[in-house]
Amino acid sequence: MQGRVWLCKEDIVGLNHWTVNGRGSGTGGDYNPDQWPEDVWDDDIRLMKKARVNIVSLAIFSWARIETDDGVYDFDWLDRIVDKLGKAGIAVDMASATASPPMWLTQAHPEILWKDERGDICWPGARQHWRPTSPVFRRYALRLCRRMAEHFKDNPYVVAWHVSNEYGCHNRFDYSNDAMHAFQEWCKDRYGTIDVVNDAWGTSFWAQRMNDFSEILPPRFIGNGNFMNPGKLLDFKRFSSDALKRFFKAERDTLAEITPDKPLTTNFMVSAAGSTLDYDDWSDEADFVSNDHYFVPGEQHLDELAYSASLVDGLARKNPWFLMENSAGAVNWRPINYRKEPGQAVRDALVHVAMGADAVNFFQWRQSYVGAKKFHSAMVPHTGENSRIFRDVCQLGDDLQRLSEAGVLTTRVSKSRVAVVFDYQSEWATEHTATPSQNVRHWTEPLNWFRALADLGVTADVMPLRGDWDSYEIAVLPSVYLLSAADSERVRSYVRRGGRLLATYYTGISDENDHIWLGGYPGSIRDVVGIRSEEFVPMGDTAGALDQLELSNGTVAHDMADWITSTDSTVEVLATYRAPVRTGMDGVPALVVNSYGDGKVAYVGCRLERDGLRRSLPQLFDSMGIDLVRGKDDGKILRIERTSQSGDAVFVFCFNRSADDVVMAFKGDLLVSSNATVDEHGASVTLSSNGAVVFRQ
Repeated sequence: MQGRVWLCKEDIVGLNHWTVNGRGSGTGGDYNPDQWPEDVWDDDIRLMKKARVNIVSLAIFSWARIETDDGVYDFDWLDRIVDKLGKAGIAVDMASATASPPMWLTQAHPEILWKDERGDICWPGARQHWRPTSPVFRRYALRLCRRMAEHFKDNPYVVAWHVSNEYGCHNRFDYSNDAMHAFQEWCKDRYGTIDVVNDAWGTSFWAQRMNDFSEILPPRFIGNGNFMNPGKLLDFKRFSSDALKRFFKAERDTLAEITPDKPLTTNFMVSAAGSTLDYDDWSDEADFVSNDHYFVPGEQHLDELAYSASLVDGLARKNPWFLMENSAGAVNWRPINYRKEPGQAVRDALVHVAMGADAVNFFQWRQSYVGAKKFHSAMVPHTGENSRIFRDVCQLGDDLQRLSEAGVLTTRVSKSRVAVVFDYQSEWATEHTATPSQNVRHWTEPLNWFRALADLGVTADVMPLRGDWDSYEIAVLPSVYLLSAADSERVRSYVRRGGRLLATYYTGISDENDHIWLGGYPGSIRDVVGIRSEEFVPMGDTAGALDQLELSNGTVAHDMADWITSTDSTVEVLATYRAPVRTGMDGVPALVVNSYGDGKVAYVGCRLERDGLRRSLPQLFDSMGIDLVRGKDDGKILRIERTSQSGDAVFVFCFNRSADDVVMAFKGDLLVSSNATVDEHGASVTLSSNGAVVFRQ
């Protein structure tokens, strides 16, 4: 990265750059003092110290307060609050403040506003109403970045840059002429000639062949019920991620040129279902990875959070990362905004720490009394400091300080034996509206595998396809729809040299251009898995249609299955379907294990969901020669370890996955307990619902 002086991801290990004194885990949140009268600021500082807050993100949506008119700047208020914070020992993660342009700019230059697929303008009134390909917006935004960097370059209290905010949250896609020209240039850079584009997009279908790059259009509105060219749509999603990344890099480099000693980040939005940008591609561009995560209500709350945090750990390549936003309680943007139950705020934060976060921040510090997010929870709620939420925040501050003093910051997340692979571009491809089943998408399968493994007492690592999943003893490719020739060869090499692979339906169907691998499914790795499927067998709730398939091992498949018509001589069939003869599925293989080179491959030819996977995995593991010791708690405890590089310090994080009390034994120094009771002998602990403990072995 040009302009960087001291920082690379490895430099962060064992250090902490989030605080004024360089010590301690980062604790804090988004702080918006410009939304409050100044007589509140001193009370904010008092409460922050009480909660052990040591870092805040500042000025994220403050462009209009900083640049009050074209070229007119007011830093006085910002200087005052930075000085107050710094003198209180609270560091600042300073935003570039470019997330939302002010009214004076959009009125003078409405051409910076993004357009939807019908050509309608996104008018000001909320946030992120700018288009990343606008040269006019780029000029104004980078001018602000330069002024921000020049103003704070020597301020010791500003320890990091928070570049923009949640890129693509609202302006992921833009269909303006600026975007059209940029998309044309992107295609030219990617493919070189228009003939290669035509081949990649299969434009011979429906007379879409183009003679020149100028004929390339964004995937604008084509009529209700029609189908966009899948190759073009996939590339537009790649382009849109790249366009926003290019804008981020421009802001980043402008700030870094003036302040090369301050690390830079931008907050991702990684969740199980989140695929706005290719965050694996983006992760190389930040000095440290940071993420915003908001809980999913209901029974999957803990598992989805742990899955997402593990994916962030994978994106960060097991280097420390920053939880930039999470919620202390309810959010405001769902149809029903469920609160967090007692204990969940502390537990959730500790899960992120267990999965590699060295800083835990919230949105936001003080709950707004006006505006669109007035019902979004905050560290200081409407009821003030005399509240459960603020007491939880204070407890968390104490817990994080205790863990920091014990040495957690010198450790990394211990490597699991199992890697579950997630691929952003496979998710994008399966989002197309002309697929075998609209009920089948890539993202749900990795989460189901993570949860099923957790039910067996195994906490898997979630890895991006570009990551080092092939360095694991066991790897899972769950509905990884796109496999290039290179990735397919990577699969072969992994298994050939002794790896244990579990692959599922909807894996290896197309190459990187969404061209089907011909000859039967899974086309690109048929030789590895040892089977050939001729057709997809979708299932649904249409009256009289096939709605499920029972397997001979007692599990049930839903939504999708493969019609496997042949198996290699090296294949062992573990389960078949039991189905009406008319379906052609009776006796068809469903679960198989194949020997390939020195390795073994299990193929799961249907969607079994979490419960079916949990029940099937022991048999699959046994056939593959995998010995995974099942925990005595029967999957009721989620266990995560962080280990020092020397291996002499191991921190064990345990979380209750059930709704009932769970008793677990432990050996070592108990550091943190939340919703938990230690027995009088100090040898076991009872974890209540939402309970968590951390101990050092």
